Amino acid sequence: MTLGSVEIVGGARLRATLKKAGADMADLKDANQAAGQMVADESRPIAPHRTGRLAASVRAARQVGRARIQAGGAAVPYAGPIHWGWPSRNIRPQPFISTAAVATEPQWLPLYLDNVQTIVDTVRGA
Repeated sequence: MTLGSVEIVGGARLRATLKKAGADMADLKDANQAAGQMVADESRPIAPHRTGRLAASVRAARQVGRARIQAGGAAVPYAGPIHWGWPSRNIRPQPFISTAAVATEPQWLPLYLDNVQTIVDTVRGA
């Protein structure tokens, strides 16, 4: 279950251009995971705590295309309704991952942009 995401405008085009130019897109996995880990680390202390299982389930995934923060699973199936809310069940949203993503943007955005710039610097024109 994905609770939050950050979209880089033009990211798909950037990946396609870099792939066409021969850049190794696996290099973005590290940047995406590092950015996601910053958000996950910030999310845990602000997650609602009754038992602590929700906070403990927050993790960053290592992916090429995006920074992905996940929470929940079989043992914590209520992660989505807690984060996004469920009005018909009177569960108000508590967007702790989204809040953490916004709060940590000054830290993860430069990291991500530096990694992208490193990849771009390896691209050679004709």
